[in-house]
Amino acid sequence: MRRRDILVGALALPAAGKLWPENLFPSAFAQDKGQDKPQDKAGQPFDASSVQQQARELAQKPYKAPDLSLPDSLKKLNYDQYRAIRFRPDQALWLADKLPFQTQFFHRGTIFANRVDIYQVRNGRAEPVPYSPSLFSFGDTPPPEPNSNLGFSGFRVHGPLNKPDYYDEIGVFLGATYFRAVARGQVYGLSARGLSINTGNPKGEEFPVFKTYWIEQPAKAATSIVVHGLIDSESASAAVRFTMRPGETTIYDVELTVFPRVQIAEPGIATLTSMFFFGANDRAGVDDFRPAVHDSDGLAIQNGRSEWLWRPLNNPRDLQISTFADNNPRGFGLMQRQRSFGAYEDLESRYERRPSAWIEPIGDWGEGAVHLVEIPTKSEVHDNIGAFWRPKEPLRAKGEYRYTYRIHWGWGAKPGLVPVAQTRIGAGEEQTRLIVLDFADEKLKATPLDQIRADVKADKGEIKDIVLHPNPELGGARLSFRLAPGNESAVELRAQLMRGDTALSEVWVYRWTL
Repeated sequence: MRRRDILVGALALPAAGKLWPENLFPSAFAQDKGQDKPQDKAGQPFDASSVQQQARELAQKPYKAPDLSLPDSLKKLNYDQYRAIRFRPDQALWLADKLPFQTQFFHRGTIFANRVDIYQVRNGRAEPVPYSPSLFSFGDTPPPEPNSNLGFSGFRVHGPLNKPDYYDEIGVFLGATYFRAVARGQVYGLSARGLSINTGNPKGEEFPVFKTYWIEQPAKAATSIVVHGLIDSESASAAVRFTMRPGETTIYDVELTVFPRVQIAEPGIATLTSMFFFGANDRAGVDDFRPAVHDSDGLAIQNGRSEWLWRPLNNPRDLQISTFADNNPRGFGLMQRQRSFGAYEDLESRYERRPSAWIEPIGDWGEGAVHLVEIPTKSEVHDNIGAFWRPKEPLRAKGEYRYTYRIHWGWGAKPGLVPVAQTRIGAGEEQTRLIVLDFADEKLKATPLDQIRADVKADKGEIKDIVLHPNPELGGARLSFRLAPGNESAVELRAQLMRGDTALSEVWVYRWTL
């Protein structure tokens, strides 16, 4: 049983629609016309500072582990049994109100044992979303007792993303502090996290969790929806506010405030998690009918010096951690650049439709580094890639640290310079590795090839036979060279197209390893 197995399966559940008769299960969320329901009277005042204050107070108290207790019938579910527990779409929050967004909920079970309290916010008050087993169908699993109060593990937001008259799934919050989103025409792929701690540390990672969500009821003409979350872990609590705007590119504005209980030397801010199994640059030991399998194929960075970097991903033999030191980064993200079906030939997974996610910091983040973590994997079911910002100085106990940023979920941020379209690596002559880079952009069509030079460097080994020639299939250029690593087990590589002393392309950076 793996987190990715369950998460992908859970996200494949049906979208909103009338799959059951309207009156079979009267909605626990329907609003009485002209009358206050009991939860209205029990609601608490809520404003933008409420969650921050709760997180601040929580950080002053000893950490209390979440209650993971569940009946055995739910605790020991297998993959198919958990997938069979489905929220009834005709019970969706705000369905009866005909609002531009609806919310559906996930039941607790198997690896999603953590209970998350969920509130809706309307008219300045927060009201608990009531749990009832009647909100779900359970397949072959015996349902809980009718009066039980097991609660939810997460939720998903629906809205008219692809068609004006159909409520597609837009985003989901499920498991630890993981959340996902899609843009128009896409399927789920990589994830983001509200906060990560000690990611990539051989001693083990700490996984903060969302304790509580507050979902603001949208107005009838709203084009965005706001979600608040309270995070807790052994080392810190945190408050986060999401403003979600679906569309051709789905945008999440994120406002995060972290309250450390103890000093945190290895925090992860704006963390992205993805999967890279194999691709044209890394197929060692792969016996698969598909040309490539990955949710993301590279890390893109625009650093504080406005330099654009492209780092193709690897499935390494050993754990690899790369750091890109910076001051006030302009942006970074895990990209899926290969967008043709022929790049994957997978009719089920549709990797060509997986989102890219670009992090755009708002304000100055100071000194630190973008970290890339690559973990060996023998299967596509494992999330083995992580990317995040880590400030240079630790987060000190009893402090308050605020980060505001925007996540662009979509088809990929286009760099300001000519991008690397593809990286291919194979055997070369004389015990070398042949490296082939394709560049494609309108700028190349307007620049004579004899005015372009390739700047290729390696920190070890030897670079041989640098060749630059047209690639009419892409309308760009192909750069090839051979790396003679000698006895080296790892070599840092760098390549860029130049016109005189002016950068023409983004910088290709790569760590070759045995």
